[in-house]
Amino acid sequence: MVIGVSDGDTLTVQDGEAKTTSRLAEIDAPERTQPYSQVSRRNLEALCRHAKAVEITQVATDRYGRTVAHVRCDGVHVNWRQVEDGLAWCFTKYLKQPKVCLPLEKSAREVKKGLWRDANPQPPWEFRTAKSNASAVRY
Repeated sequence: MVIGVSDGDTLTVQDGEAKTTSRLAEIDAPERTQPYSQVSRRNLEALCRHAKAVEITQVATDRYGRTVAHVRCDGVHVNWRQVEDGLAWCFTKYLKQPKVCLPLEKSAREVKKGLWRDANPQPPWEFRTAKSNASAVRY
């Protein structure tokens, strides 16, 4: 059972007594202070929050101890759905299935779906780098 969705690519699942935080593999959703962040989070929540069946296929563990996984909620592969809905990017640095993800992103871009309505949306990895560099500047 999904008990929480923190953003467009992270959710918490409870199975009996065990709670697991999972980061959706191969995608990256807008950071909390970026445009479309809340839309992306709400979309993932709508896909999974009341799902009767949640299937998590772990592919790694990230540096924060989260499970990195492909997640299906009631049979819907939510990693790919977030990209298809224009609410996440294919995370090229970690992309293992480009033939699946990239066409979904391209299609969302072409029809200006979700965050692709903006003229030049900034990928989250660029946003994090810029934020990190700005905080490192000393006067």
